[in-house]
Amino acid sequence: MHGIVAEDKKTNDDNDLFRQLMADVKPLPDKKSATQHIAEQKPRPAPKPRPPVADAPPSSGYIAREQVPEVAAEEHLFFARGGLQQRLLRRLKRGDLRPEARLDLHGRTIAEAGTLLSTFLADAQASGLRCVSVIHGKGHRSADGRPALKTQLNQWLRDTPAVLAFSSAQAKDGGMGALYVLLRRPS
Repeated sequence: MHGIVAEDKKTNDDNDLFRQLMADVKPLPDKKSATQHIAEQKPRPAPKPRPPVADAPPSSGYIAREQVPEVAAEEHLFFARGGLQQRLLRRLKRGDLRPEARLDLHGRTIAEAGTLLSTFLADAQASGLRCVSVIHGKGHRSADGRPALKTQLNQWLRDTPAVLAFSSAQAKDGGMGALYVLLRRPS
């Protein structure tokens, strides 16, 4: 406690010391004269975005996978994440949830399909679409007669967090050559 003075118990010595320290301090000039001495600062220009790097290839998010379970041309595909209502899944399978947009991948290479699918799903989800259709074909015209796109889509869509469920379409919408895809609502 020696040498420490509480705030509320200031002594005359403290007041005298304060006055001595402030003796050579001069008050600031009024606002009118102060602004005349300060140089005006120009506003900063708006920032410009950096141009994209020309050498960077566009990322599709989907690449061809070598180790994926093979699916048959006439095989019915179905996938659903846990926690979805059974009634909603039945409506998806029956085609009662009408697709709000369609992507036709007929005749596309796997690389092209991956790029198109990535963009399509991102745009559909950003637009708030709930159900879309992806037409992949059955692979009858492929070199080996197998449904390469159908096989890749089966894996890609399972790996996509935005996809809640998918099911092979009804015959009127492309049958085993198309999928209904249920998308997560944007957050």
